Amino acid sequence: MKTPLVSVIITTKNEEDVLERLLVSIQDNIYKNTEAIVVDNNSSDKTKIIAKKYTDKVFDFGPERSSQRNFGAKKSNGKYLLILDADMKLSKDVIYECVVLAEGNRKIGEIVIPEESMATNFWEKVKAFERSFYNLEGDRDVDAARFFKREAFLKAGGYDEAITGPEDWDLPDTIGKLGYKIGRIKSKIYHYERFTSPFKVAKKKFYYGLKSHRYLKKQKIPTISPKTVYFLRPVFYKNWKKLVLHPFLSIGMFLMLTLELVYGGTGFFLGKILNK
Repeated sequence: MKTPLVSVIITTKNEEDVLERLLVSIQDNIYKNTEAIVVDNNSSDKTKIIAKKYTDKVFDFGPERSSQRNFGAKKSNGKYLLILDADMKLSKDVIYECVVLAEGNRKIGEIVIPEESMATNFWEKVKAFERSFYNLEGDRDVDAARFFKREAFLKAGGYDEAITGPEDWDLPDTIGKLGYKIGRIKSKIYHYERFTSPFKVAKKKFYYGLKSHRYLKKQKIPTISPKTVYFLRPVFYKNWKKLVLHPFLSIGMFLMLTLELVYGGTGFFLGKILNK
């Protein structure tokens, strides 16, 4: 098999507590032809010092995640791009599996990598429980590709910098409309959630919701759909036995998703009214 270069692009802002774990996991992957690119948004901690221990491609750029990612892509040389957040960790086969799949099918322009939440408290376990439903067989309403063929990424124009939050869905949607196929591997990304209250997650949904109307309009997605209303997602009802077997996690998930829906919906309508 050919071993094309894979550019791993990581966006950061004050991530000194988690970044090294991710960078080590990239180093430890069985696929070695990679370059790590860290695009930092003016961290005030040791993030950039840690990053420079593992790569000489460390840059300052902002103001948001989409612009950071696009900047990282411009600084990259890889045939493929892997977009990561600092609070993640790769299992050892992730990059290898992505390359094998992409090289084996030229029509594939993007690849979904399952994410498993790593939990240390009840609410993180609730988020991990929710994510486990999506990972059973994959879920088109939730799955967002992180591995891209450079050619497809550029044709799509990269991440839409006018969208914050739903850009993770927007770019894969755009690439799919260009005629590329989407693939999915089995190896996982481990996501360290880092929150102690469902209100922290809900507040993030409010912020993301402010510009979500742009995404829905652009991709012609109804305001009320499984993409926007968690309780319309078939995956929960297809696996109702799992809900019954874990009553406390199920109740916690219902409460958390209700909060996310209320906060995200408020952000959506506020953003639409104010044309954010």
